[in-house]
Amino acid sequence: MLRGLIGHLYSAPSRSISTTPKRSNNMSDSGVPNTIEATGTGSNKKSRFALHVEEKEDRGNWSSRVAFYMATIGAAVGFGNVWRFPSLCVDYGGGAFFVPYIMALFILGIPLAILEIGFGQYFQTGDIGVFGSFHPRLRGVGLASVACGFMLDTYYVVLNAWVCNAFFSSWRADAPWGTENLTGEDAVNYFIDEIIGERTAGDDQRPTRVVWRNVGFSAMCWVLIFLCVAWGVEWTGRISYFTMGLPIILLFVFLGKAVTLEGSDDGIEAYIGIWDMSVLTEQGEVWSVAASQIFFSIGLTFGILTAYGSHCKRDEPVVLNSCVIAFSNSMFSFISGFAVFAALGHLAFLQGGIPVTELPYAGFGLVFGTWPVVFNTLPGGIHWVRLILFNLFLLGIDSAFAFLEAFITVLHDTQYFEHVPRFWLALGMSLIGFVFSFIYCTDTGLIFLDTIDFYINFVMILVGFFEAFGSAWVYDILGQCERLSPAVVYSFLIANFGAVFLGCGLWFGVDNTDRTAVWAGFVGYILWYFAGLGVTFYFLKKRLDEDTDGKWTMSKLWYELYFGNIVALRNRMQQYIGPIPFVWCFLMKHILPHLLIILFINLAQTKTPDGVSLMGGFGGYPTTPYQVLGILTFAFTLFLFLLGLAFPNLYAPLALPQVKEAEMELSKYTGRDSQPLHNTDKLDVSPGDKTEPKRGESVEVSEDHSEEQDA
Repeated sequence: MLRGLIGHLYSAPSRSISTTPKRSNNMSDSGVPNTIEATGTGSNKKSRFALHVEEKEDRGNWSSRVAFYMATIGAAVGFGNVWRFPSLCVDYGGGAFFVPYIMALFILGIPLAILEIGFGQYFQTGDIGVFGSFHPRLRGVGLASVACGFMLDTYYVVLNAWVCNAFFSSWRADAPWGTENLTGEDAVNYFIDEIIGERTAGDDQRPTRVVWRNVGFSAMCWVLIFLCVAWGVEWTGRISYFTMGLPIILLFVFLGKAVTLEGSDDGIEAYIGIWDMSVLTEQGEVWSVAASQIFFSIGLTFGILTAYGSHCKRDEPVVLNSCVIAFSNSMFSFISGFAVFAALGHLAFLQGGIPVTELPYAGFGLVFGTWPVVFNTLPGGIHWVRLILFNLFLLGIDSAFAFLEAFITVLHDTQYFEHVPRFWLALGMSLIGFVFSFIYCTDTGLIFLDTIDFYINFVMILVGFFEAFGSAWVYDILGQCERLSPAVVYSFLIANFGAVFLGCGLWFGVDNTDRTAVWAGFVGYILWYFAGLGVTFYFLKKRLDEDTDGKWTMSKLWYELYFGNIVALRNRMQQYIGPIPFVWCFLMKHILPHLLIILFINLAQTKTPDGVSLMGGFGGYPTTPYQVLGILTFAFTLFLFLLGLAFPNLYAPLALPQVKEAEMELSKYTGRDSQPLHNTDKLDVSPGDKTEPKRGESVEVSEDHSEEQDA
């Protein structure tokens, strides 16, 4: 059964495509066909606001690498950096949280950022087209990711709306922000009860009304988001200079003020001076939470990095860009932690010198219960509070329009919307997003947000697994079967993932009162893995005995099995997007898929202190509507993936190839399990370019999958 499933996943030729880049007369420097006129030239100039144009608008590129950095870092840096990261440090042992966080950054964050930006840049399209270029049955991975991002955007915009509401409410006479003796409890209660509107919610925690003031601010935010994305990435990049540049400046202003206040050193001591390492073993969910924080804060698995990467020139250095974005995001979180904890230290001082860790603030309260109170004590305090709220709005708005940008990029590369101007796509999706945001503008909007936000964690980890597994295992798997034999490939796959599931079954399914489950899990994992390798070795020996021309040695067979397909993919890509280190191949194939399965199961089985499973019982909120809606969110994205897996042609109109490499990949499936490609006449490939096969013809291949290719 497994063999049949994987066979359907990748019905590819036995060898990888040789794609030495050749410059066609019809190709631009970025590798994109020049057959499409840019918007604003010829007849399209008069049709900017037309509902349909004859020639597709130019995709557009970032005006500079700095603009790409500012937009992508702006998309990554948001509310989570300011209040979620410090809050997690409070919940999970202070500085001890840095351990899983930094591990997640290097093992998960940077490799997946390289994958998403690199693939978007290489294929010059969004998530559906990228993963559909590996195999038509993987288009659902891309659709699931952008759907997840859009669902998240509907509540992320309402977060911005609440901040706007608080900002404009600061001029009202009943606003507490400028009053003397303001306490953190007063500030938090005002924000939750009056700004969000939760004071009218019933004891059963179910919604009773729509907070129309928040609906109005949500509409205002969606209009601003529309204006930020309607004119293309060149304007988006320019806007990001302000929406990301000013918050960086203001962060250092807030930090400089906070560290000068009395008691701030106690807060900083609680931030980086206390390392309660016991949480790493006693609160196992910390590892999954750290991974989800990396996913959220960098913007992984939402289609954002792929979309932004697709607007880069194809020769941009992907590894450098990915590292700059990932490190900048984490540095912003780290510095924000100093600003927040310095304010906490001063607040503890104002409350009689109580320990910082005893302050009852987390999440929203960590910002709205500390910064307004602390800065209100300074001269011109109310203006400091307004500046904080304005800064939070800027942090949120560029993340919000990045989610929408990812969806528009995908839509623009589909059969249905390729001739619809970007202006109307942005307007239509903004209106749809506004309608779906209504649920968060009720008086229990915070509960809806909190619940959906939790279940989005499962979607992110699952999509991350699909991305890693699709690129490192599914890619060219039948090619490996023909080179090595199906028995070798599938026994190796079962050895890897069978060990993972056995280990998880023992780690999370056995009573762990005396640490028995931990050791049992590791022993079971190792025994299964090496037993499986023994079976694989038996089949490899048979394959070597069948090698009559002396092509293979045992070491070459093992190397081909462990790295052949992912190294071949890496070699193809880096001819355009710059060098990619070999360690990326190792992480993508042998660490990320396995680790993401473990993190997913770890999060799914986590229970509250009362023994209630978080899956279906998160936050103690009622089953209906909150838990049901959250589970449906996860189930919907899983359904999108499975539907594409079963019926690949269903998503074919959503993933039109944009460059010749995508056409070459998809041409391998014509006449097998993929319908003829739509509109490929626009991929004007020079007849003299021998690397481009015609449909139905064989593809020139390279059989060398050895490490010597790396040179």
